[in-house]
Amino acid sequence: MALLCIRIAMILVLFLAFSENYGFLRGVTSLGINYGQVGNNLPQPEKVLDLLSSLKLTKARIYDTNPQILTAFANSNVELIVTVENQMLAVLMDPQQAFQWVSTHIKPYFPATRITGIAVGNEVFTDSDTTLLAYLVPAIVSIHGALAQLGLDSYIHVSTPNSLAVLTESYPPSAGSFKTEVSGIMSQYLQFLSSTKAPFWINAYPYFAYKDKPDEVPLDYVLFNPNSGMIDPHTKLHYDNMLYAQVDAVIFAIARMGFDGIEVGVSETGWPSKGDADEVGAMVDNAAAYNKNILRRQFKNEGTPLRPNMRLEIYLFALFNEDMKPGPTSERNYGLFQPDCTMVYSVGISALSSPSSTSSASISLTSSATKVKT
Repeated sequence: MALLCIRIAMILVLFLAFSENYGFLRGVTSLGINYGQVGNNLPQPEKVLDLLSSLKLTKARIYDTNPQILTAFANSNVELIVTVENQMLAVLMDPQQAFQWVSTHIKPYFPATRITGIAVGNEVFTDSDTTLLAYLVPAIVSIHGALAQLGLDSYIHVSTPNSLAVLTESYPPSAGSFKTEVSGIMSQYLQFLSSTKAPFWINAYPYFAYKDKPDEVPLDYVLFNPNSGMIDPHTKLHYDNMLYAQVDAVIFAIARMGFDGIEVGVSETGWPSKGDADEVGAMVDNAAAYNKNILRRQFKNEGTPLRPNMRLEIYLFALFNEDMKPGPTSERNYGLFQPDCTMVYSVGISALSSPSSTSSASISLTSSATKVKT
């Protein structure tokens, strides 16, 4: 499989080298990808780096501090966000333990490996283990303090990704507000983000809204396809897709807590290419449309209707299908690529040219999967 990955990466590089727009995402500074590892057949990190490099992707997020990955990504142009696992939060509340953790898991690799962020836990505010919440902010503060002691705090931000379920209201966006049961700790967390200029990360999946209410949620609206959209009755802002509406709902929720100016980024978003019988909309056509439409938007480095001049950073989920993930079939089928580095579906897009342009400039990376009409 390793040789196959190398060959595929080389083919992509050659293809892109002769492309009119050299590079899959050349010039796109606000797009990353989640590189999960919950599989028993995934390529070695060195081959993953080859794949990312061939696609000109320069940002990735991993769900641990795997030393193999941190070593393999050294001296590359890929920026990494690493993760502190939820079960470590209680330990890392202690500043001495946090200093030891940063000294062991971060310092030896930096700056050769371009670690730009530490995600402390994942979706802790909505985790079923409610005891974790009390550990979150102290662990974040301790890790940031350790980075400061080592002179790394100006290079590496500290934050935590949140599920959209942390909101009690998200529609219309101007009604966005956090659940009251987390407001105390949320206020502490937002104070930290405000003081350190770190982003608020949200895991946002319009797919779930469509799956739960396919008769009420327009498919084109969640897929970024052309549609009439919706207008927020309070702000009069027009939304042509659900993801931007969800992000703006978070911005409003943060403002309701008394904070403004905190950057909101999307740490995860994606669409499954396969699902169980009750997982409406989980199919190749929809996954291809969702991700390709996001890529088109990212070429413009655009912002949301509420913050049109602040480019929205988005990390797609995910790089690979991961065969060992628990849960419904969809959980194992979010990847753009199979573990052998073949594409699950085409991620070709019309690059940089406007819809009305007569230019034929485009990048189309196809796979042996069923071709999707574009």
